[in-house]
This record gives sequence, structure tokens and C-alpha cells, in this order.
Amino acid sequence: MAVEVKNVQCFPTRWIRNVTLFATVAMLAACQLPKSGPNKTEILAGAVQNGGNAFVVEVNDFVAKTTAAIPQYGFSQAFRSAQNITADTIRPGDVLGLTIWENVDDGLLSGETGPATSLDEVQVDSEGYIFIPYAGRLRASGNTPEQLRTMIADKLREQTPDPQVQIRRVAGDGATVSLTGTIGAPGIYTIDRPTRTLSTMLARAGGVAVAPDIALVTVIRGNQRGTIWYNDLFQNPEMDIALRGGDRILVEQDTRSYIALGATGGQSRVAFDSQDLSALEALAQVGGLQSLSSDPTGIFVLRNEREDIARKVMGRPDLKGEQRMIYLLNLTAPNGLFVARDFVIRDDDTIYVTEAPYAQWTKSISLIAGGLTPVANVATLAGN
Repeated sequence: MAVEVKNVQCFPTRWIRNVTLFATVAMLAACQLPKSGPNKTEILAGAVQNGGNAFVVEVNDFVAKTTAAIPQYGFSQAFRSAQNITADTIRPGDVLGLTIWENVDDGLLSGETGPATSLDEVQVDSEGYIFIPYAGRLRASGNTPEQLRTMIADKLREQTPDPQVQIRRVAGDGATVSLTGTIGAPGIYTIDRPTRTLSTMLARAGGVAVAPDIALVTVIRGNQRGTIWYNDLFQNPEMDIALRGGDRILVEQDTRSYIALGATGGQSRVAFDSQDLSALEALAQVGGLQSLSSDPTGIFVLRNEREDIARKVMGRPDLKGEQRMIYLLNLTAPNGLFVARDFVIRDDDTIYVTEAPYAQWTKSISLIAGGLTPVANVATLAGN
């Protein structure tokens, strides 16, 4: 007896093949495909709140303001209170020229050349003294030429009537400073009337040879040391200190840097290009986010945070020592770009940009469809 079969539907072979392909894609997506690092979910799973060893904090206006610690430099009161050296002040190392006239034919110092006696090179010793025949050892350092002239005349007047003394500066080894580092013309320079301050001396040496925004100027005076940003010399006139003989001036480029990793335009250690570098500027330095791979909701800044800042951010006065902090930036939030612009990057920070979930999906498609683009893969699967 024949059996009539009704309403039997056979699945098309093409439909079965497509289902199989999509199932395979889903299995591959679940596997550990190659990627640049942990994704957003994996990082959040490692937070202290979830039993991990780092605090994960989403950045808002409060966090950005609390963590904005830019290195502050400046000179101590001892540097700032020093007065400008006057052009007439005699210092150790100066070489003086003296001419002495005596009001007698046969004076103490005069000879066959007449009543005038010239002492062409009298050097002020390291203790600040000079020696003049018949006047003895006199302290010259700290006096003006006029004051020294009076001192010499008074000493000689005891032995010769009405002596006349003239003093002139020949050279000065003591009133010099040395400039080294990234500067236009390193060398040793005399402190003259136009170059009594730090900024004018730097100008005389050709200025700094690096970008002014990242130039640091250090002045070493004896056992004292002070450092300042080059631009602050002009923004804060009180920091444009008066120089002293023997000062050593060192100009250096800012050595701060951060590490950029993940789905960015470049992965490397990057030097700061300004005094206050924001997260947005740092991302721009390495080429910005990648439209097909970066997750704008998963930008992390890893940092060993100072105790005082960690306590304020977490609201926990019990925290001791540096804390591992992971700051999360979400550029898609309503004020996300503003927060990223205000969040300050610090030395040795690590900026990590996670991959977007779509990036893992496209990798799965590529593994199946070979060299076709993700868009072409989807169109191919749908059309078969």
C-alpha cells in the first residue's frame, strides 16, 4: 500500500551551509584569537572590587582635577633674594690696572719715567685681596674701584704727600658663569651689565636648543641647586634670578615619557612634548584611535599613584603607599572628550587602548573567508 507523504519541507543545501559557516564563526570568536592585549571586560575583571590588585576608576571631572599633578619647579628664597651684581663691584679673579702719581720728584714708587707709576696687571686673589707696594695687602673684593682707590690713597698718604690713584678693570676671571647642555653656544661667559640675570645670560649664549615648552634650566651655586622651566623665566619675573660668579647653568630637555599600547596608531615609549600633556594630546601624539579596531569606551591609563592622590580619588584615608590605579576613559560619554582633555598624563604612565568587539569579529570572518574584506565576507555569505 502506498503511503502519501504531505507537508514535508526540505532545508535547502545553501541554507544549511550558511548556518554551518556562521556557527563556525561563532566558535572562532569564542576562541582566543590573536589580539593586542586584554579587552575591556578582562581588565575590569581584574579590579580590586573583583578580587584583583588594582583600583579601576572611571575618570570624571573630580578625578581629572584631583590627579592633575604637574611637576613644579622654582628657585629657593636664597636664589631669589640675591641682588644684581653691580658693574663696579670687584670680585676674586679680577685683574686691575693701577696708575699712581706722587706729588714729589723722588717718590716711593716713581722712577726715571716721572712721577707716575703704572701697575698694569694686579690680580685679585681667591680671598679677594691685592698687594700694593708700600700700601700692603688690601681687600679689594666687594669694593668698587672708587672705594679701593680711596683705600690705597689713604695708605700711601702716610708715606708720600697727596698721592693720586687711578684704577681700571683689565679683565675678570671670577665674574663668569659656565653654560652647558642643550644651549645654542655652550661656554664660559662674563657677567657684564647686560647679562646680570639668568634670562639675559641664556640669550647671550644663543638661547635653548630644544623646544622652549620642554626645556629645563638648572642653576648650581656652591652646594645649592635650583631648576625651573625655561618659559617660567618670562611668565614669572621673580624667577629670573641674579647671577653670581662661578654659577653653573645646565639646560636639559624634559625626560618624562609615557608608553602607548594596544589599538593605537603607534605602540612605543613617547616623550612629552609639553609641560602639561593631556590624555587626548597623548593619543594624538601616537596617531589617535583606529576606526576599525579601537574601542573608544575602553581607554585605560595605568599608573602607580601617589598615596595622597589615591586616598582622595578612592575616598579611603586607610590606603598606605603607592597604589596601582587604572583610570578608565570613555570618549563616547556626553562629556568624555572634555574629561580626556582635562586628564593629565604623568611620567611613566601606560596608555592602553582596548580593541573593539567588532575587531575580534572581523578577525573571525577573515580566518574563514581568506583574503576577502569583512564587508565582502558578509555579502558573500548572505548571497550564497
